[in-house]
Amino acid sequence: MATTRIGRHIGAPRSVVYRLLIDADAVRTWMVPTGMTSRVHEFDPTPGGAFRISLTYDEPTAVGKTSAHTDTFGGRFVTLVPDEQVVQIVEFETENPDIRGEMTITYRLDDAEQGGTDLVAMHDGVPPGVAPDENELGWRISLGKLAEMAESLSTP
Repeated sequence: MATTRIGRHIGAPRSVVYRLLIDADAVRTWMVPTGMTSRVHEFDPTPGGAFRISLTYDEPTAVGKTSAHTDTFGGRFVTLVPDEQVVQIVEFETENPDIRGEMTITYRLDDAEQGGTDLVAMHDGVPPGVAPDENELGWRISLGKLAEMAESLSTP
């Protein structure tokens, strides 16, 4: 099992970033790498609350983890500390044993010295069937979208 850890400065207050981590419409927009579309089937941002999301590749030759062109994953919120931390347990819906298994995603938000928010995202327990470099690239793209969205909401 692998771990992906990414740090990112976001020029917006922690409260704005936190809100975007737990808002289904925002998640549908930012938590999707370029070249994919997102559908949020279920999203209950409360401790123990469930979520289920599908990411579908735009390119017809791309191969999904759940079906021909789609990665569907579900899970639950474990910890929600307003403006500080979100912890989720996530698992792909797949029959492939190399991709199955629970993963933990942790977002930690801290005030940045230069203003805004320092976000650290940890993805623990990434299954061996998920290429670490592809996982990191997807996360970097998604967190970039999160940063853009948060900063646009914070601009007067």
